[in-house]
Amino acid sequence: MFVNITKSETGNNKGSSSQLVVYLEKENRLAEQLKQSYRPEYWFNPERDNIQAYEVRQGIDNNIAKLSRDEAKFFLINISPSEKELLYLKSQLGEEGAKEQLKRYANDVMHAYAKNFKRNGIDGNQDLVYYGKLEHHRYYTYKDLEVRKGQVKRGDRKPGEQMHVQIIVSRKDASNRIKLSPLNNSRGTNAVHSQQVGQFDRVAFKQATERLFDSRFGYEREIKESFKYANTLKHGSYEQKQEVKEQQKQEQAVKIEKQQSHHQGKGLLAILLDGQSVYAAPAQDDDKKRKRKKKRGRNLDQSQGQSI
Repeated sequence: MFVNITKSETGNNKGSSSQLVVYLEKENRLAEQLKQSYRPEYWFNPERDNIQAYEVRQGIDNNIAKLSRDEAKFFLINISPSEKELLYLKSQLGEEGAKEQLKRYANDVMHAYAKNFKRNGIDGNQDLVYYGKLEHHRYYTYKDLEVRKGQVKRGDRKPGEQMHVQIIVSRKDASNRIKLSPLNNSRGTNAVHSQQVGQFDRVAFKQATERLFDSRFGYEREIKESFKYANTLKHGSYEQKQEVKEQQKQEQAVKIEKQQSHHQGKGLLAILLDGQSVYAAPAQDDDKKRKRKKKRGRNLDQSQGQSI
């Protein structure tokens, strides 16, 4: 599970959200241009799942009380399950079910986002102003190596499972009074101060999103695909890196042991089935004996007839 928080994919979050909203409407716009049979993806939040683009722009741009010209007005949260996670969802829920449940999961993520600030008056996603947009594909940009090498064109679809959710969340809470910045690492000089200035632990938030996914969908996450594993290998001490590597080896050993046990059980079943075949064999022999006896009877009748 990849969850990332940025200023904006369009590079600017200090003005209107209109440019970003238009950008995130690209799949709907492309389907219209190509006259494809396509059900448009509307924006969603905890209250509605049929929100229009203009409502998103108005909701974000009107929730900026007392923010200065140079302050961030909104942030973009990218929720991208791995291809393995998406294939798991589709196998369990089907294409449409996976899509709808991914939206519900995104609302859960925003609930964890709100709680992670540890601010008085911010108790869940109902205290935020945000809008989510599900996208089915990802597209190559000039940053991708394949584009620079000339292997693909900018704007081409990337292969594989790419469904993900983009969320625009206001800098201000739903009351338009409290500033909330997920890029603020401050934990304050003491507990009281932390309640006043707010705090946001991005590591804890990303780990929470994984736990939410696993518990909601019954997903058994391997250590190697966890945020903890990747983050430790990138930022951890030598001892911490060795610890997670050892955990991964132990997990792999248990997995191999289970597979071997499964194969052994399968072998025993095959033996039992073979035993049933052996048990059925005498019946086949009896049939042969009856056929041979019947044949001998016919031969005897023929010889007697010749004698007469």
